Amino acid sequence: MRSFGSILALAGLFSLPMVNAGHAAAPAPAIAAYMSIGVQSAVKDLIPEFEKATGQRIEATWATGAALDKRLRAGDTADLLISTRGGIEALISEGKVAKGSVTDIASSGVGIAVRKGTAAPDVSTPDTLKRTLLAARTISYSDPAAGGTSGVHFAKVLERLGIAEQMKAKTRFPPPSGLAASLLVSGEVDLAIQQTQELSSVEGAQVIGALPSDLQLITTFTAGVPSSSKQATAANAFVQFLKSPRAQALMKEKGLEPSGR
Repeated sequence: MRSFGSILALAGLFSLPMVNAGHAAAPAPAIAAYMSIGVQSAVKDLIPEFEKATGQRIEATWATGAALDKRLRAGDTADLLISTRGGIEALISEGKVAKGSVTDIASSGVGIAVRKGTAAPDVSTPDTLKRTLLAARTISYSDPAAGGTSGVHFAKVLERLGIAEQMKAKTRFPPPSGLAASLLVSGEVDLAIQQTQELSSVEGAQVIGALPSDLQLITTFTAGVPSSSKQATAANAFVQFLKSPRAQALMKEKGLEPSGR
């Protein structure tokens, strides 16, 4: 099996500016990467390997895609954005992301988790999911007001199930850009609903299933280079690194579905 270094070399990514150990050349500026927490479980483990292979540092900012999109609209400067496909497309139409720089990275659906060791309730159909939610003492999902994709969607699911009002008193939102399953393992809630890879990244949480198919939402995480980027070449190199077979295998291991696009 090829190493990351050999993969990057074959892709021509070692042409990035690097520190020359025999001279006093300044290191290349870090890539300012704004990245959705939806890919954090996998990408955070890949960053050190990219940095080691290329000598190029990544300065990661993690938040919901909606929060990161908002920051770019407000004038933040970044070299790379990984957000939802819809968010990226909107930013392209506003001239905030370069049109030809878009690459799909991975996708995921919304899952449901309980604490490890807890009996798994039935969530396989809309009716059984409704009964399970009503029977739960408390639940957690991303605050829709923060704009996170899974939170906005699940609020609509509760409306569709006709139990939005009943669930208000039972709901505990995680901190902004936080993980719903963190409240699960602390004992504050009985069920956590969020994107599958976010749930599985929390030790002590057990994913028991996905939302029923007719209530499901598949989110595609897409990379784009902001128009203000000063490190476009290096940012594109990192994106290609995330598309390498080894990186995509790790994403699958973390609960993401790698994108072939």
